[in-house]
Amino acid sequence: MRITSATAADLDQLLHFRKEAAGWISKLGSDQWSRPYPADRLLATIEAGTVFMLRDGERTAGTITLTPEAEEGLWSVEELDEPSMFINKLTVARDYAGQNLGGMLLDWAGDRAYRAGAKWLRLDAWTSNERLQLYYLEQGFQHVRTVLEGGAVNGGPRVSGWLAQRSTRPADHDLADETPAPEPLRA
Repeated sequence: MRITSATAADLDQLLHFRKEAAGWISKLGSDQWSRPYPADRLLATIEAGTVFMLRDGERTAGTITLTPEAEEGLWSVEELDEPSMFINKLTVARDYAGQNLGGMLLDWAGDRAYRAGAKWLRLDAWTSNERLQLYYLEQGFQHVRTVLEGGAVNGGPRVSGWLAQRSTRPADHDLADETPAPEPLRA
């Protein structure tokens, strides 16, 4: 499998992934991603070069967003002073479930963040999705705290404030990386 930068042509696939994941997660009892994510915001992240696609031949198996920009109101000033990169919207197509592709994408993101000069790979997960939180703990992340105050990016109250981090490191993720080299983080 190979990882590539997303393009505007991937927008429909990304919106489909989100809808597919919301349906699956709903069956597990979570309301995660039940509110539509604005397509224009997603397109802006693609254009910023922070969205990556996991490709299996001509099929797309998954996606991850990796950015040096933290969502406002989650991390302290002291934490933001530490070189970090942030992941979000990690999604694996249901056809590819159970193959540890999420773990491979997290390892790839940690490796890319390391090469950019980050100390931490950080995330904010859905506050009520305990299965997702356990998944991240099993992937080596440490829970930092849960933030409930504030609003969600797509409207309404904050729903994604379970904060976790793990150290960045070089990784053998077994993905053919076809993305440009990461930009060094600004000091």
